[in-house]
Amino acid sequence: MKENSGFVSWLRSPRSDMWLFVIVVVLLNLVASRAFLRFDLTASRSYSLSKASKETVRTLEEPLGIKVFFSDNLPAPYSGVSQYVRDILSEYQLAARGNFSCEFFDMDSPDNQSLARGYGLQQVQIREVKDNEVGYRNAFMGIVLTYADQIEKLDGIVSSDGLEYKITTAVSRIVSSTNALTGLSGRVKLTLFKSSRLADFGFSGFDEIDGAVQAAYEAVNKQYRGRIDYESVSPASGEVPQLVQRYGIQAISWKEADGSTGYGALGLVLELGDSYRSIPLEIVNLIFGYAVQGLDDLQGALAESIRGLVSRTSAVAYVSNHGELPLGDAQTGAANFASLVSDMYSFTELDLSKSAIPAGVQCVVINGPKTEFSEEELYRLDQFLLRGGSVMLFLDPFNAVEPEGQMAYFQQPEYIPNKTGLERLLAKYGLAAGNAYVFDERCYVTMNQQYGKLSFYYVPELHKDQLDAKHPVSRNLGNVLFLQTGAIDASEARSNGDAKVTVLAKSSPDAWTMDSNIMLSPLALSAPADKSSEKSYDLCVLVEGKFQSAFDAAPAQDGAAESSGLTASSHVARSTQAGKLFVAATSYITSPQLLQAGSTEPVALFLENALDYLNGRGDLCAMRTKGLSADGLLVTKGPIVSAVKYFNIVGLALIVAVVGLLVLLVRRQRREEIRMRYNPHDGRESGGVPAPAQEKDGNSK
Repeated sequence: MKENSGFVSWLRSPRSDMWLFVIVVVLLNLVASRAFLRFDLTASRSYSLSKASKETVRTLEEPLGIKVFFSDNLPAPYSGVSQYVRDILSEYQLAARGNFSCEFFDMDSPDNQSLARGYGLQQVQIREVKDNEVGYRNAFMGIVLTYADQIEKLDGIVSSDGLEYKITTAVSRIVSSTNALTGLSGRVKLTLFKSSRLADFGFSGFDEIDGAVQAAYEAVNKQYRGRIDYESVSPASGEVPQLVQRYGIQAISWKEADGSTGYGALGLVLELGDSYRSIPLEIVNLIFGYAVQGLDDLQGALAESIRGLVSRTSAVAYVSNHGELPLGDAQTGAANFASLVSDMYSFTELDLSKSAIPAGVQCVVINGPKTEFSEEELYRLDQFLLRGGSVMLFLDPFNAVEPEGQMAYFQQPEYIPNKTGLERLLAKYGLAAGNAYVFDERCYVTMNQQYGKLSFYYVPELHKDQLDAKHPVSRNLGNVLFLQTGAIDASEARSNGDAKVTVLAKSSPDAWTMDSNIMLSPLALSAPADKSSEKSYDLCVLVEGKFQSAFDAAPAQDGAAESSGLTASSHVARSTQAGKLFVAATSYITSPQLLQAGSTEPVALFLENALDYLNGRGDLCAMRTKGLSADGLLVTKGPIVSAVKYFNIVGLALIVAVVGLLVLLVRRQRREEIRMRYNPHDGRESGGVPAPAQEKDGNSK
């Protein structure tokens, strides 16, 4: 009992505090090694994996290996990059729950250096300060991903900016190239809707539908390891309107013998969860009668639709028959734009006058059109949007025609208002793109040796307060440059209760417009003296939701045969699923004047984010812009700027001095209070007479 009492007394005494603290720390570390919590308090969640990254690695069906080739003892800031790589890969490994392994190689070993070079990694030259001297050294800073028989590499990782995006997209590419259906939580469903009553009309090719669809299904299902379910449905007459509204498949109507109207449907639909694709299969009215169209390459269309539905790399249709910026031109065209997004998207040129929008395409890009769209082309765009597609428009207010001849160098371009026919579609959707340039006092500014400060008013510089801070496309971005941009009026679109309008980019309140006598030269432009004419203009707008068609019916086709009492129509009057319409009032943001291949400038990130969002990959936007939040100065001139300048130079030093003096006075006052309380007669502090000596019993002598 005495020993127990002694132990308890020791526990209660201060002597045990140190030992108890050590025991608690050891126990906490043991618990934390098994389960721990992390809190990321950064605004952009820079040190946490996004939902898309977790889902990408969590659903791996085969082992994914990560080989890290980073040299040791890297100088700052590269040492921080090396540590960030280790930290972020550990987050991936925790999220993967298996099928994910990391291997770090000692790059001082010649064998490991040879292995890195075998994977195609190259040393990068970095600068370091050693013994007060600036020198250079070569270092390996790369990652290799292996999955099945596929290999991806990330070389020259000299910054942690956007690293999670690069890793996740690399994993997505390598997985999707192995199997487009890898990682799916459900099965793909293929449904043929074919009303049996339609067989009575003797359509050419109608009897071949079942065999053609079955053959295409078996071939494609074998390719994708039996992950597709197939069903053939003969809908009743009363079910046809609901199917047409839901999927946008073709409806056929006719007059029965008793005078009533009969309804049938024909369509092939591919579904995965809430997403679907309608595969082109319909009855068309040809010169010699009705016939089934879409059976010729049904297997190819089915495979393309599956890739568009489930693949992590997407095809983007790029309209090219109306004077748009050419994809192959790196000097004045959109080659840099295509290269910028080539890691996730492949641009396929599309002539809308000759062919429909291909199956499997989720997004159509129209970049700087200059000629009129036909009625049929507009109809194809309209129906694509109403069936859940995404349309990305870059519309210039003017067509700048360069002068020709010997004096062309000394002449200004002729600015002709741009009319393409797309105005009709936009008007129906509640948007209007004006024919005037927007100039902004908050613009790109440069210093010239001859002319001094030059303000390029036709190049608005958009800061954080001019970009939607909550939307994934523009979140965390700032200092985005627009060039030769117009304005967009979205007031009518806001009245559509089924659609959401987001102004992604707008000018500052110090902006004005010009629609005639245009001269784009910083030497010839000046801000208006009357500031009352200045206001903010919307430069880029996103409308997403359901739309009303701009057409009452499909355009009539010349030479079509007539058949009394029979009507076949695939027209969608109202959206079957939500679509997305992105409209920027300039195409110059995709040109080499602002965009370079591989650029990480804010305008490049803005375009990449927009394309990701239109293709249903909004999570990638947040990954790409992590840690890139830019807080620029909104006020750059005037008395406020001078006050802030001198406050930073002198004011902060004065504040430190005053605070230090106050602390000194407070401490002195505190010492005096303590002395007066416990020893008021101490002459060493007060300069007074020493206190009389005290007797042991407390009485003075």
